[in-house]
Amino acid sequence: MKPPTVRSRIRTVAALATVVVIAAGCGRAGSGGSSGANPTRGSTGSSTTAAAQAGPGDFGSLKNVCHPGSATGATDQGVTSGQIKLGVFTDVGFTHDPQLVYAASVFASWCNAAGGIDGRKIVPDTRDTKLFNVAAQMAGACGADFALVGGSAAFDGLGVKQRLQCLLPDFPAQPVDPQNYGSDLQVYPITYGHSYNPFAGYYQWLITQQYPDSAKHLGVLWGDESVTQVTSSQQAEALHGEGGTVVYNASFPVIGLSNWTPYAEALKNKGVKGLVFEGTPQWLAALEQTMVAIDYKPDWIDTSPDDYGTTFVQTAGSRVLSFEHNYAGLDGEYPLEKDQDNPATRQLVSLFAQYAQGQPVTLQDLQGWSAWLLFAVSAETCGSDLTRKCVYDAAITRTAWTGGGLTSPVDLSKPDSPPTCWNAEQASPSGWQPASFHPNDGAYRCGAPVYKYTGSYPQPPTLSSVGKSLADLR
Repeated sequence: MKPPTVRSRIRTVAALATVVVIAAGCGRAGSGGSSGANPTRGSTGSSTTAAAQAGPGDFGSLKNVCHPGSATGATDQGVTSGQIKLGVFTDVGFTHDPQLVYAASVFASWCNAAGGIDGRKIVPDTRDTKLFNVAAQMAGACGADFALVGGSAAFDGLGVKQRLQCLLPDFPAQPVDPQNYGSDLQVYPITYGHSYNPFAGYYQWLITQQYPDSAKHLGVLWGDESVTQVTSSQQAEALHGEGGTVVYNASFPVIGLSNWTPYAEALKNKGVKGLVFEGTPQWLAALEQTMVAIDYKPDWIDTSPDDYGTTFVQTAGSRVLSFEHNYAGLDGEYPLEKDQDNPATRQLVSLFAQYAQGQPVTLQDLQGWSAWLLFAVSAETCGSDLTRKCVYDAAITRTAWTGGGLTSPVDLSKPDSPPTCWNAEQASPSGWQPASFHPNDGAYRCGAPVYKYTGSYPQPPTLSSVGKSLADLR
């Protein structure tokens, strides 16, 4: 079992916080984790051909990301003439989910084979928090790493002030804690805007277009943990902002339940027609199995983006997935199960087949890969003058970042701005597939409505809150 996060998008935060509390008792059996779509192993001839046609350091639409060069000098901490040491945060010692470790390893193998970054080799430095050891790992990163890239940790908020005090830039695969999402010196390449709900377009589609009869009969059910208390409140506010009425808002013990009947009965008795569930794929599957048993079928169930993967499909089973309508809102990541239709996704799958044979590509891998790409293209512009300031300044100039075609465009120059594109997946007994959400720009629906939170929620730390400023970045 795995955290995402994924991510750390607002919805993914809640699922991760629930997962990590119970993950020690769960086995993965090499499933690829809950973030993977229908697992894509990249063994097809067309994937290999597509990768072969690209230059050795090209990825998707990005050219010469990695290449030989003559960059020299120990220009900053973690940098020598031969290498760049980069911290990768993970909870792998607790969750036993190595996906972000694999993503870092595959990227480094591919990039270094192409010549590195101006000749400097990438050296991933795994920072395993084992869930609660965030502060110690951040102290280690502050003393050795050039930057943080492609990582995620359930309680990452515990290390933000340390990171800002030591002026360590962060290119996360997925920020998680609300007190980390959108913090200073962070460049998250998937979606931005901690003041905005990233699923406004998705919710509007669900409750005003796809299932308008559900609008006045919505429910929110969440695992009771401090992070989910925040995100569930944000979800309820966003649903109301899109014209919905929440008639049921309840929590369940974060360690899960052996009997979901009281919750299923309560949802049915309240007449809930649209349910937002904040928890693990296993708990949602158990709840839905109970719902089927009592013949209760709401119009829709909004799963977490983390449920966009094999764990939920396999655990729920064909009977549940044929009966209930399960959706997952995404922030504009190209569907993994459609990799043959998108050159960048196809190349990512091919590279995993080459450097991590047998490991499926998951949503979290895609997010981490985009973060690694963003760091690499930003660092490449610096040449021999590789400093944290140069890399950070280069990254935030990107106004339409897509990770070479892995995602819809994101404006990284505006760190607190709403996402403009989204997409949706629907689960079936045969796996996940794009939902009928009427995309208007390739695989995405762009021109999304904007919902800015009006409630009072925790804000991420800033440089000024630790006595620093951008002027201190060198």
